[in-house]
Amino acid sequence: MTAPAVARPATQRGLWSHPSLRELEHDLLVFRRSWRNYLLSGLTQPFLYLLSLGVGLGLYVNRSGGVPGGVPYLVYVAPALLVTQAMMAGSFEAAWPIMSKIIWSKTYLAAMNTPLGVLDLVFGDLMWIGVRLAMLSCLFFVPVVLLGAVVSPLAVLAIPVAVLTGLAFTTPIMAYTATQRGDNGFNILFRFGVTPLFLFSGTFFPVERLPLFLQPLAWLTPLYHGVALARELALGRVDPVADLVHLGFLAAVLVGGVAAARITFRRRLSV
Repeated sequence: MTAPAVARPATQRGLWSHPSLRELEHDLLVFRRSWRNYLLSGLTQPFLYLLSLGVGLGLYVNRSGGVPGGVPYLVYVAPALLVTQAMMAGSFEAAWPIMSKIIWSKTYLAAMNTPLGVLDLVFGDLMWIGVRLAMLSCLFFVPVVLLGAVVSPLAVLAIPVAVLTGLAFTTPIMAYTATQRGDNGFNILFRFGVTPLFLFSGTFFPVERLPLFLQPLAWLTPLYHGVALARELALGRVDPVADLVHLGFLAAVLVGGVAAARITFRRRLSV
């Protein structure tokens, strides 16, 4: 009679050994069931956005004098739409899918009965959302190139800027999600918080055209800094001081969100 095999810790099996990467591995295994639909929607939606807003609306904007700098409206709005789509995707991924793991599917509850800890779950899902944002941004960039909206090789740097902006929204919303008992709060968050940022963060027109009392509010939003940085890179205009300010603001929001998520996840999941 042979001795029973001793089970190895979960962190020593699978593709990777670090605990947080095991959570990422789980998300990748789930994603492989739906990657075809994700790829299809990731290519078709950008075309619709760019054709309707960049080309369709751009015809009227260009006829009426265009935007500052004299660039076509499609070139002006394309990097902004790239960033805003990452913002929306990151915000969504931090809301309902995270709540499902806490309440509905209770994936986190099962994971907490393994060697994985709270921070492993936070960083694992944060990495997974970053991977999804990177894929989505790369897919969005394809029609940007095909429609001729790229005027500088620096435009490719708008992709990591979009990912960073999306994560700057992801982490605070993850922290907020861990405090909720249901998804009713998301309706208010998206209706009065996330969605209006399309209009007040320089996506479709310069922030300087907003009323004076709204301009400081725009400067305090991560989307404004992401859009401004991506647009400057896409147009080949590099301002080291301004770019560092934009990057610093986005990084600060991201780090602050991680710190907040660490607290709220510990309170929610620790027993």
